[in-house]
Amino acid sequence: MSASGGTKAIVAALGANLAIAAAKFVAFAFSGSSSMLAEGVHSIADSGNQGLLLLGGKKAKRAATAEHPFGYGRERYIYGFLVSIVLFTIGGVFALYEGYEKIHEPHALDNWYWPVGVLVFAIIAEGFSFRTAIKESNELRGQQTWAQFVRRAKAPELPVVLLEDFGALVGLVLALGGVGLTLATGDGIWDGIGTMCIGALLVLIALVLAAETKSLLLGEAAGPEQVAKIRAAVVDGEVVTRVIHMRTLHLGPDELLVAAKIAVQHDDTATEIARAINAAESRIREAVPIARVIYLEPDIYDETAAAAGADPSKTPGGQ
Repeated sequence: MSASGGTKAIVAALGANLAIAAAKFVAFAFSGSSSMLAEGVHSIADSGNQGLLLLGGKKAKRAATAEHPFGYGRERYIYGFLVSIVLFTIGGVFALYEGYEKIHEPHALDNWYWPVGVLVFAIIAEGFSFRTAIKESNELRGQQTWAQFVRRAKAPELPVVLLEDFGALVGLVLALGGVGLTLATGDGIWDGIGTMCIGALLVLIALVLAAETKSLLLGEAAGPEQVAKIRAAVVDGEVVTRVIHMRTLHLGPDELLVAAKIAVQHDDTATEIARAINAAESRIREAVPIARVIYLEPDIYDETAAAAGADPSKTPGGQ
């Protein structure tokens, strides 16, 4: 997995979640808190999710084959999508069910210090994991807002870990609130309400993750900055005079396909055009290193045809 895959953040989150899950189940066993049970299942689900992300990163490294000539880079998108499904079903739906049951049959907490102590420990551990994810994300985020980073990131791992850790921290605060209100009022219904809130939060995060990873699975183009660099790199002003139209597609987080129709002079020889294309490919790879699969088709630019419409399949002038 590349650096952009956020391996350090995934491993930190995995270690934190395994420790937290064990502590939450112990707290549930001693206190009977449904918030603790929901949070324990949530941490187990998160641990499984981090395992899926690591597995996806490993599988994505496989070399291209005759059956899959563009490689397996999208494995990371598939496993990112699986994470959203696991988070939705095991995390969110289970918590909603547990909260519903607790609201209908509330009971006071036993040994209240267990859930409170575990929740404080979990907040500290999740905070460390979240800090690691933020640090790695800041190296890639640039000037983007956090919402833009989650929306535009081509590597699914960091957005997944960020949202998981954020959801976990908010969920822990909700659980602590539910336990605290139960202790203050002696009414176990607050523990159930806290659990319901945790479930609703997890379902919301899962839906956001599913929407973003679905977009990556369908295939996203390079970002505007990368497209601009590629266009500038193609044209040499001598043999290649302009980009007639171009398409880009992420084959994986770290691999980009570039297909373009380029304008050449009508009196250029085949040898000159071939050399110009090879040189253009080298410039593209230097400007955008992840552009690994490049197809450049030479053509004669026709202003009349270009003005006829914007459909690249019918006119050389489409963009």
